[in-house]
Amino acid sequence: MDWGMKNRLSRLIQPDGRCFFLPIDHGYFQGPTSCLEKPGETIAPLLPYCDALFVTRGVLRAAVDPSITTPIILRVSGGTSVIGADLANESITTSMEEILRLNVAAVGVSIFVGTDYERESLMNLADMVNLCEDYGIPVMAVTAVGKELEKRDARYLALASRIAAELGARVVKTYWCEDFDRVTCGCPVPVVMAGGPKCETELEVMEFVHDGIRKGAIGLNLGRNVWQHPHPVAMMRSLRAIIHEDFTPREAHGLYRELVSGGKKAAGTKARKK
Repeated sequence: MDWGMKNRLSRLIQPDGRCFFLPIDHGYFQGPTSCLEKPGETIAPLLPYCDALFVTRGVLRAAVDPSITTPIILRVSGGTSVIGADLANESITTSMEEILRLNVAAVGVSIFVGTDYERESLMNLADMVNLCEDYGIPVMAVTAVGKELEKRDARYLALASRIAAELGARVVKTYWCEDFDRVTCGCPVPVVMAGGPKCETELEVMEFVHDGIRKGAIGLNLGRNVWQHPHPVAMMRSLRAIIHEDFTPREAHGLYRELVSGGKKAAGTKARKK
């Protein structure tokens, strides 16, 4: 692995081997998503707590301060919308020149395994890997499932994640599921969680995140459970404590309650047991 690739990956994956990416790319297929109508305002209080921002070039230019030090993962696939016939019919939207011009740390490409556009999306990934490897830029594959949410099981996600790794993705973003270790054990590159089941409480989110980390994920790429939450900073800091400080779900939930109430224990660290 050359110096540039190592350097970019080291900016994304922290010294503890973990990461928390904040995706705000949802508008590329579903328009002005609730709480992302003004993305710059939404992310401003969250940027200090994320290890990278996953974003499209349009929002990056229009809404993200270029002086920030937070690494950027650039969404480079798209071309379909939520009201269209098939979300899987994506193409590459961004040139290599643009990727370099924007000085990003990595790029993200969706793949749609098992759909009518499986081959096209996999070739999008392969073509982007071919280009980016020449410039030392990591490619993150996103195992998208479109509108078919029932595909979020271990057998399917393990298949999609392994194929992404085989095609050269340096990182795979996939959904948490039951038996998540089947996904991570079969994927030879780092796996980050994109999300999980619909949750009714903060503790449920924390439980699936903790389970995923325990079963081999290196981190999280979670958006709506953070920036659509009534207390986004408290939620993000609590999840970050699970990822980077080995909090249990109960400990993270305790931190969340302290942050919401403005208590004195809201620093985000815990005493280590000797």
